[in-house]
Amino acid sequence: MKIVLFCGGLGMRMRDGITNAPKPMALIGERPLLWHVMRYYAHFGHTDFVLCLGYGAAAVKDFFLSYDETRSNDFVLDGSARRVELFKTDIADWRITFVDTGLHASIGERLRRVRRFVQDEPMFLANYADVFTNAPLPDMISRFETSDAVVSLLAVPLQSSHHVVDVTEDGLVSQVTLMRDLRQWENGGYFVLRPEIFDHLNEGEDLVEDAIARLVPERRVLAYSWKGYWSPADTVKERAQLEERYYRGDCPWMIWDPERSGASLQPELLTGGAAVPTAW
Repeated sequence: MKIVLFCGGLGMRMRDGITNAPKPMALIGERPLLWHVMRYYAHFGHTDFVLCLGYGAAAVKDFFLSYDETRSNDFVLDGSARRVELFKTDIADWRITFVDTGLHASIGERLRRVRRFVQDEPMFLANYADVFTNAPLPDMISRFETSDAVVSLLAVPLQSSHHVVDVTEDGLVSQVTLMRDLRQWENGGYFVLRPEIFDHLNEGEDLVEDAIARLVPERRVLAYSWKGYWSPADTVKERAQLEERYYRGDCPWMIWDPERSGASLQPELLTGGAAVPTAW
């Protein structure tokens, strides 16, 4: 199944004042955010990627064109012959299509500009290049397959640590609630789509705010509710937190590496979440 990844935005919230590298190329350990997202899909056997490029496209291309497998794999170096023998590889079986979708295009417009690569597929996957999860992708796909939905998305609890306050008419606070305790869900990406989505997506429109919102009243949008691990990397702070976890060896998103992800200790990850129609 093909995977469309949106990695062409300016990523202004990720800027640290030091580097102008595109957000998907910000490092977590030895590899960029984009690589981690792609490894998640590859773990489940999906290795045909379509990258929607824009800002910093050259950095993304250069990373893969000069990819060094030894940075994340064990190997033997035969000193006499200067030959490297890898025990395993990361991307040897990956197919990556690089498409310039513009500097300022919306997510929906970027998807429209790669339509020719997915329009003949029964279904395809899509995602942002900066959100991590350990959600069971095969279960997400199978639930979508048996529905008549046009699109499915990963629905996660609100991530903010801020508080919501209820205020009475005379200005008194009557209740304080953590945002993540509200009975609401957040769009967590990890989309599964049918090509019919293009019938609902007009030029210049956004995927979520326009096309998906248009499908909600028709009950053609499915949510895969997930209370397990999910994390964005929208800001410098969030990326720093992910990198700190990486160096602690506490990486639930790295399901391809059981030692780092702790997957062998979390049998609940095999059970999945609940898929329900939503009007989020």
